[in-house]
Amino acid sequence: MNINIYYGGRGLMDDPTLFVINKMQEVLDELHVKVERYDLHELKNSITTLPQTLKNADGIILATTVEWYGIGGYMQQFLDACWLYGDKEKIEKIYMCPVVMSTTYGEREGKLNLATAWEILGGRPCSGICGYIVDTAELEMNKDYINIIEKKAENLYRTINQKIASLPASNQVVKKAVSVTKNIDLTPQESKQLSQYASDDSYVQRQKEDIQELTSMFKDMMGTPEEEGEEYITQLKDAFKPQPGFKADYRIYIGSKKEPLQIKINAAQMDCEYGEGGPVDVEIRLEKSVLQDITCGRMSFQRAFMSGEMKMKGDFKILRTLDQLFVFEEK
Repeated sequence: MNINIYYGGRGLMDDPTLFVINKMQEVLDELHVKVERYDLHELKNSITTLPQTLKNADGIILATTVEWYGIGGYMQQFLDACWLYGDKEKIEKIYMCPVVMSTTYGEREGKLNLATAWEILGGRPCSGICGYIVDTAELEMNKDYINIIEKKAENLYRTINQKIASLPASNQVVKKAVSVTKNIDLTPQESKQLSQYASDDSYVQRQKEDIQELTSMFKDMMGTPEEEGEEYITQLKDAFKPQPGFKADYRIYIGSKKEPLQIKINAAQMDCEYGEGGPVDVEIRLEKSVLQDITCGRMSFQRAFMSGEMKMKGDFKILRTLDQLFVFEEK
């Protein structure tokens, strides 16, 4: 038989919960039970990996101390990890004994919270221990208290050994209704790495950038940017109004598009294509939506520049000529 103990307190020397679980462990050792203990305050950086340790357990003890309010952060993190990463099919077969000692108010609520949480996870809660202890010496010197603790350990052993059944609980309905998490078959080391990556903001940002780059690459492979580019080139050619004797070169950067749009004007001749070229008279930067408004006749180049929606570098007089060279009809 294998029983794991998960201690969610802070490990203080006068913590009454430590005395209780130490005494329970002594009893279980005498019954030839293999006991593994996990102090969550020492394993706080790898709590998300601990649900993997449930796989070989027949029963567990969830022990925590109420120091001011509730079961404490470490125990809550462990239960959250069981919900997100735990093997629900395995948890359904595991008996759990809650141990909650309090140095303030709320030991009964803490015990109930642990039992309820384990039921929602699908597990089997057993009769536990809770008590209000200000001074640990009260436990150590009181034989009646020690006898209660030892009996609880024996009852846990008996319950697991005999596989005592329990009636269904309404909390199981909650699990079936809201549990949408999928079991992830990872080793504790892999789960720890996953947790570290998820909490690393720079890593997450790099992943987002990689996804955006891949999205852009697949769009290029599917021909979407080229189709849009041809659309702008066609619109520019249709709206072109030659200006006698005028000559200028423009380069337009459109949003996140990799290649700029090159426009070469030489009197009545206009060449338009995507790609990097040589020096130009005017360089323009704008978003795709702004260029869309311009080509649909809802905005002019000069108005976009004056409103700050378009940036330019070069000769402003040549920039103003764009509205004379390209006259778009409002759509």
